[in-house]
Amino acid sequence: MADYLFIENEGDLKTIAEAFEQADHIAVDLEADSMFHFKEKVCLIQMASDSLTVVIDPLKIDDMSPLKPVFADPAIRKIFHGSDYDVRSLNRDYDIEVNNLFDTELASRFLGITETGLGSVLEKRFQIQLDKSFQKKDWSRRPLPREMIEYGAGDVIHLLALADILDAELKAKHRDEWVKEECELLSRVRCPQPNEDPLFLKIKGSGRLDRRSLSVLEHLLRYRLVVAEKKDKPLFKVFSNSSLLELSKKRPRTMDQLGEDNLLSRRQISTFGHDLLREIQAGLAVPDKDLPLYPRKKKPAIRPEVPRRIDRLKEWRDVLAQELCIDPPILLNKALMTELAVTNPLTPEALASVSGMKNWQIREFGDRIIALLKTLT
Repeated sequence: MADYLFIENEGDLKTIAEAFEQADHIAVDLEADSMFHFKEKVCLIQMASDSLTVVIDPLKIDDMSPLKPVFADPAIRKIFHGSDYDVRSLNRDYDIEVNNLFDTELASRFLGITETGLGSVLEKRFQIQLDKSFQKKDWSRRPLPREMIEYGAGDVIHLLALADILDAELKAKHRDEWVKEECELLSRVRCPQPNEDPLFLKIKGSGRLDRRSLSVLEHLLRYRLVVAEKKDKPLFKVFSNSSLLELSKKRPRTMDQLGEDNLLSRRQISTFGHDLLREIQAGLAVPDKDLPLYPRKKKPAIRPEVPRRIDRLKEWRDVLAQELCIDPPILLNKALMTELAVTNPLTPEALASVSGMKNWQIREFGDRIIALLKTLT
């Protein structure tokens, strides 16, 4: 295990932040507690430069702002592996913005690597096997065992060397600008803001329920939210989505009926049974005129030539992907092919205005896409 510093006070944080401000590139990873608490939070931040590796305990530090200039500085490359969650979390908890991001997981995908988990990539590149025994542990517990802190440090110490290798391979294949643009977009992702939308919109399968069942489901989901916050547990550890969905369909009226079909454990029934029956009754008591309605977007009529264009775009894309040894959706995903087929852009200007079209896609393949669509008009 490489040497590292464990940072748990503001003075040391300012010192290492000043050191990182002099670095050309920094590897970053973090650990959170979404599996254990109602409101997830960052519990550990691991960072490494060529000369310094640190593990930061943000639960012990009130002011994390010394890190903001480091992450914001466009002259310092920030290297993550699978950055989407990390970028959202850093911004949510500390208002940190990441500039000059390089995602080694994304880079691996653009090189045609199929197994892009960090453990798989490091094993293939460096014959290193990461210890994943702490991956699903509660990172909010304090004090953290030394073994968990070392585990955290282990996830960043190889990222710098990995990034150099992947960057060189991307440049050799002339795909470095592709990844640069994608990483720029990744650096802007943010957590969704709270809204007043019905909770059932987040539940897979709710769109197939009738309005009365939707009412019951919404009452059950609101109750779960209250319980989860009170007990400081993630939603799924109170009741699963599938259990509540089935309860909204079956609408049990008694404790015995509540125990049918093994939708709930005995403990859940004994602890929450009467409350669940109350919420089901409340959902059933909503007047017909006030029942929720699942919002459905009216799909525009598809012109007959559109499916043919989609098929031809897919055929072209799949052949190109095979030539480039890359996963086809990276080149053009289904949504983008559909948009191209519907809008049928036949000029560079029209292609540039297509929603979801990236600059690298236009630059590398725009002429071929236009030429293909012209043969189908």
